[in-house]
Amino acid sequence: MTQVISQVSPQKPWRPKLKNLLPEVLGALFTAVSTLLIVAVTPLKGKLGFAIVLIIMSIVVSSLVSGIRRDKKAALNSTTTVLVYIASAFVIIPLFSILYEIFRLGIGGLSFGIFTKDMSLTSSDSPLTEGGLLHALIGTLYVVVLASILSTPVGILASLYIVEVKGRFAGLVRFFIQAMSGIPSIVAGLFIYAIWMINMGNSYNAVAGAGALAILMIPTVARTSEEVLKLIPPDLREAGLALGATQWRTVAMIIIPAAKSGLVTAVILGIARVAGETAPLLLTIGGADAINLNPFSGNSSAMPYYVWKNYSLGNPESISRAWLGVLVLMIVVFIFFSLARFFGRSKGVKK
Repeated sequence: MTQVISQVSPQKPWRPKLKNLLPEVLGALFTAVSTLLIVAVTPLKGKLGFAIVLIIMSIVVSSLVSGIRRDKKAALNSTTTVLVYIASAFVIIPLFSILYEIFRLGIGGLSFGIFTKDMSLTSSDSPLTEGGLLHALIGTLYVVVLASILSTPVGILASLYIVEVKGRFAGLVRFFIQAMSGIPSIVAGLFIYAIWMINMGNSYNAVAGAGALAILMIPTVARTSEEVLKLIPPDLREAGLALGATQWRTVAMIIIPAAKSGLVTAVILGIARVAGETAPLLLTIGGADAINLNPFSGNSSAMPYYVWKNYSLGNPESISRAWLGVLVLMIVVFIFFSLARFFGRSKGVKK
């Protein structure tokens, strides 16, 4: 007796079929055609009118197609999905528009020479082939690094006090951190100007600028670190205490290493908060066109100050230098963030 074995082809229910895609395709075509017709025959002209009509028609058509094919819940789900896509577009389109404009207006002056020269012997209205922004890069490095050194320990210790110690003043500390997060940047600059320069009689320097940026950076680091520490499982704390370790030893040897990548992210967000601030630096660093390697004495420059100064002059060459400064600042910050994320990421257990 012979047995016949038939080979059954595997089913792939996740693969979309043409008959299931046809209503969506027809709905998309109807949306596009109806939008063009409405814009053509109504006063809703221009890009804004087209966008408004397209959004409304997308919601209506998507809901109708899902409602006819399935039920009311599917129609509501389609409406929500379209709204999510629209909200995402409102975020992504302006972002890419800003990046495109920065790249388009700043790429013309980008060359290797700008990283090796300053503006001590060059005026702002000179061609872009003359001078550079090395002095601004060095000044930015000084103020950002010093601000990070000043703010990172304070922010992380404040978050440890709130989450781990849970002292009697934890609520008060959290309140002041939240209040500091709403301080305008110019107020931080005025505070350092009044204390450091007027009352103490010091001059403009990079340390004063770093102090102003540190005030703005502390609440971001503290609030983000607090949320990161809350994500650490309580079992790790209990295990450390069960082995006889003190609370601070448990925090130092278990909690902080477990939250290392999140704490690095908190510092990165703090740097992102202050890297492009201009107002505090106008009142603290003084501005300079030459390289100043001493952050404790003499006027310094920074990329935000460089951009502000050149753009305020108003001539075509200086405006081009301002856009070039914005592009370079964006590239430098991106590289710095990428390196920080690479060295701060969590490493899995090796088998």
